[in-house]
Amino acid sequence: MAITLDSIDTLKTYLNGVMGRADHHAGNVEGVSLTLLGAVMWKSTGEIEVKQYDGRPANMLWFFVGNNRYAMRYDHAGEQIELRDRTREGEVLARFDNNTSYQEIITVFERL
Repeated sequence: MAITLDSIDTLKTYLNGVMGRADHHAGNVEGVSLTLLGAVMWKSTGEIEVKQYDGRPANMLWFFVGNNRYAMRYDHAGEQIELRDRTREGEVLARFDNNTSYQEIITVFERL
């Protein structure tokens, strides 16, 4: 089940969870997470949804650019956030971590 990020409160709950988990388990993506969420909000043309786990937002996000659906998820093995085509198992379009520059992120999202 997914939760639609349809209010500032829902967005803040999601961000607090992402930042809390990054601080404890995924420090390699803590900074880039905020930039990526801004890029998603910039390019999204439809609903932004996040995976729900145990009643709370989790580390999986889906968004649309036009008719194209994208997924973003944290890869524990690579310690990176992946941008995937359509689903959590879709083709990996890009990988991001704290070493990814904001210009690289802009370039990837401009091409969506």
